[in-house]
Amino acid sequence: MSVAYAALAAVQIFGTIAGGIGKKKELDAEAFNIETERKFNSAAASQAARARMDDHNSATATNLASFAALGRDIGSDRSVEAFLSKQRETALEDVSRIGKQEERASNQYRAESAKAKRSGKTALAASLFSAAGQASGSYSQYQDIKN
Repeated sequence: MSVAYAALAAVQIFGTIAGGIGKKKELDAEAFNIETERKFNSAAASQAARARMDDHNSATATNLASFAALGRDIGSDRSVEAFLSKQRETALEDVSRIGKQEERASNQYRAESAKAKRSGKTALAASLFSAAGQASGSYSQYQDIKN
């Protein structure tokens, strides 16, 4: 009777611990996925910023060619200079906005990843405490039955 009782208690205790380990692994994997998503988001933001500047550079070249074809003196025409300056300013604001959005998203991803990791550690610790409680309770019940 006592061997069967001890075996049953051991299965219960190890099952509790295994559940905590499994939950921690699950949440560590979730944290890894979140970090991977953060990296992909960062790469996409870099590509978007680069594409915006490429578009600006292409548009600037086209505008310069158009102004030259119209016979405007690009070097001394202030309206051309103002137009090109405003276009560059707009492009730089767009790139800055992309960078700020990426930074906010990255911070959010980092917080979610940290939360998942903390939850995993907490689940493991809780399973260990629960298993210790089960072991203590099982031992106490065994002593009651034995006596």
